[in-house]
Amino acid sequence: MKIVVRLFILPLVMTSCKSDFEKNHTDYKLVKEEGVFVEVFDSTNVKLTRYTDNNTIYTKNTTFIYSYEHITKNNNKYYFKEDPSIEGWKHSWKFVTADSIDENTILEVKIKINEGLEPIIQHDPDYNQTVAYYSYLTKDKSSAFNSASGIIENEKNVWMHPPRDKYFRILELNPFPFIQTPFEVGNKWNWSLKIGSQWGDKRWLTWEGGIENKYVYEITDKKKINTAFGTLECYTIDATATSRLGETKLTSLFNTEYGFITLLYTNIDGSKTTLQLEKVIKKEN
Repeated sequence: MKIVVRLFILPLVMTSCKSDFEKNHTDYKLVKEEGVFVEVFDSTNVKLTRYTDNNTIYTKNTTFIYSYEHITKNNNKYYFKEDPSIEGWKHSWKFVTADSIDENTILEVKIKINEGLEPIIQHDPDYNQTVAYYSYLTKDKSSAFNSASGIIENEKNVWMHPPRDKYFRILELNPFPFIQTPFEVGNKWNWSLKIGSQWGDKRWLTWEGGIENKYVYEITDKKKINTAFGTLECYTIDATATSRLGETKLTSLFNTEYGFITLLYTNIDGSKTTLQLEKVIKKEN
């Protein structure tokens, strides 16, 4: 099985316990696929929650809510909203200045972890990731649109798709959020991803033919930071992605209870995207 990097559009306190995160499981083996460790179960295990049951962070029915900002090279801050006058669903959005926010402006990203493999298993019977719903929230917390994608979490690594709808398609060219054990300063690892030209947009860059991003990650620090959840111990992961188009970067802060707390992207056009975890809602399973 290959790691499937795919997007499905739908209608529609001090934390940390490294020993818990790294505990071993006996009902699967871990296989390294293109740089990422994924769970491989016996063929008799067809339980729809098998890729989520072992998670300690991205557990079923848990919701993660992020605020975001787009920051230009001139340090201007923008948000975005849908613009139906622009042809094509994926391109039908426009930037909104911080002083022009209205009821249709997207202000937050909500990521809710699904219990099983629906709806992606309908399109890909071999899907091997935790399924998450990505919703884009306006000022009144209603969802303007949503999609489904995947997260990989096990005792060896945590890897996740960033939001990649409309404006957030720009993040396809950046390193994805990713941390791999051992959780120690100085740990380095690599992976790569082929990306098609359909991810281009004239507002940042277009190109012909496919590219291959090659990623290098390193844990560069471990420190306590103030967050919406109190003071947390976090690992800093610095990552770069290079291709024939140029270089992008991601600095992420990761906590073993709350996952990726902060994501600081440097985009292909020199702009920046920041995502900050503001709220985690756990539902009893």
